[in-house]
Amino acid sequence: MHISVRYFILGIAAIPFIYYLIALYSTWQFFRRTPQTPRDVGLTPPVSNLKPVRGLDPEAYENFASFCRQDYPDYELLFCVGEESDPIIPVIEKLQRDFPERRIRILFGSGGKGSNDKVVKLARLVSEAQNEVVVISDSDVRVRPDYLRTVVAPLADHKVGAVTCFYVPIEDKTFTDSLQTMGMFSDFYAGILVARQLDGVKFALGPTIATTRKALASFGGYSAIQFRPADDLLVGRLIAEQGYKVELSHYTISTVADYASMSALLHKRLRWVVVMRHMRPWGHLGLLLTQGLPWSLAAIALYPSAAVALGYFGIYLCLRFAMTWMVGIWGLKQSSLWKKFVLIPVWDAIAFSIWLVSFGRNSIRWRDGQYYIRNGQLVPVTSSDAEPAA
Repeated sequence: MHISVRYFILGIAAIPFIYYLIALYSTWQFFRRTPQTPRDVGLTPPVSNLKPVRGLDPEAYENFASFCRQDYPDYELLFCVGEESDPIIPVIEKLQRDFPERRIRILFGSGGKGSNDKVVKLARLVSEAQNEVVVISDSDVRVRPDYLRTVVAPLADHKVGAVTCFYVPIEDKTFTDSLQTMGMFSDFYAGILVARQLDGVKFALGPTIATTRKALASFGGYSAIQFRPADDLLVGRLIAEQGYKVELSHYTISTVADYASMSALLHKRLRWVVVMRHMRPWGHLGLLLTQGLPWSLAAIALYPSAAVALGYFGIYLCLRFAMTWMVGIWGLKQSSLWKKFVLIPVWDAIAFSIWLVSFGRNSIRWRDGQYYIRNGQLVPVTSSDAEPAA
């Protein structure tokens, strides 16, 4: 290989380090601010908690019960379930018995025909909600009593159309859970903070979205995206496009891990990456320049010396450890995370492999179905054209 080509590759291999430095700066910029407490604002409008559910998640009762223990004056809890035979129904009925002072309703069936079952349910939930302010959350979410006060407070500013927040696992019970946690803190959240710093918050995170029916209606509501994947990201983007501000809160919620196996984690990650490839093709391709591990190994392969190994792989490890420490330990107060730092290169190797595989996938597996993504929409795969799905 010509020496000029080698130097060019060495230069490209250093680009991920620039991204890591931007991530460190973005993280510092976000977490250095002192968040406003909800009682400083005093906004407590009536709220409708909306939960589209399907099937029985681990510790579902405890998750739902946390929403019944809110330090908030006026709110309802509204579920939408596909069928009356769903195993989650007895859990919700027990919730109604245990918390008779709370307004808890169950809706059966969405009444819609979209391919995105969650979004179709949300469309009905929004239409049936009794209040203007709605808080949407996943079934694996568990919250503290100050949750509603905190996520609703920024909506006091009429320029704010939505509020979202980070989430942290309650407990990592398996190696798969630990690997997912490391990927979340070292990779996913770092990317979110870089996006916020460079382009503002034009997305939302599915575990929690606080918004208003007016903000949702400004882009046509959930019925307008009932055939689209990545509804959480889309809702944030579409609300921002209407001129509203999307607030990324300093507040954190908890989630219960539900990865039954390594295969389940890999399929979920691959599904998300394939969706992003279709929704943001250039951004997806640009991820190559954020992959420090393969580029460092490529540099060492070109110049197998101690100096190059220390210069590239050593810097890679230092920056990745620093990113994870700033996001997870300093920012999100997960003090025990340092015990899992050894998994950072493991996650990076897996993430890079999934990124490569994603270019050969045109369909995804979601719940019990397989779908193509065509023109930004979910299209069910028929038996005649089925292929292995992500």
